[in-house]
Amino acid sequence: MTRREILTRLEAALSGGGDPSSDFDLNPDVVLPEGRRLRPAGVLVAFTDLGADGASLLLTKRSSALKHHPGQIAFPGGKVEDGDSGVVAAALREAREEVGLPAGAARVLGTLPVHETVTSFAVTPVLAWIERPFVPVAEPGEVAEVFSVPFAHVADPARYRVESRRWRGVRRHYYTAPFGPYYIWGATARILRGLAARLAA
Repeated sequence: MTRREILTRLEAALSGGGDPSSDFDLNPDVVLPEGRRLRPAGVLVAFTDLGADGASLLLTKRSSALKHHPGQIAFPGGKVEDGDSGVVAAALREAREEVGLPAGAARVLGTLPVHETVTSFAVTPVLAWIERPFVPVAEPGEVAEVFSVPFAHVADPARYRVESRRWRGVRRHYYTAPFGPYYIWGATARILRGLAARLAA
């Protein structure tokens, strides 16, 4: 598949509308508190065709020393800070800080529906295409590794399955999309599963 074909599919996926998602989608028995306050955040769902394996998605493995979600697979991104103009700016800033993505290297294509996390964030996935080659540099305090996953893997709904484990005394179900040594699950897998469904539509 050519770069133009993939970009066309990504752009079409953004035009599909759609409902927000959440970490609770597969757990309908969870009762969310009334009046809960969600903090806005942005993550960069960034694809590139500059790698040896063709088009791929940039992901990170979080540091095992972090208090929240240690060692998990994640998009570059984080909460909106006071100096950010919004979720897109936050996602780009965090990508610059976490993986060394230069300013102007990524072309923002649009945003996907907001995803609510168990940690009370309203996460906006910012879909982007990295147009200039760069050497990723992992921020040592937060990122243990920067790696890529082929577009064909994340775009295929058949790659995703539902698994479960006990969490806070109850069984919680979630999406996974393992790739080699990387166990992609939770919010990252749920956001990608939503994108895969749009790409397949």
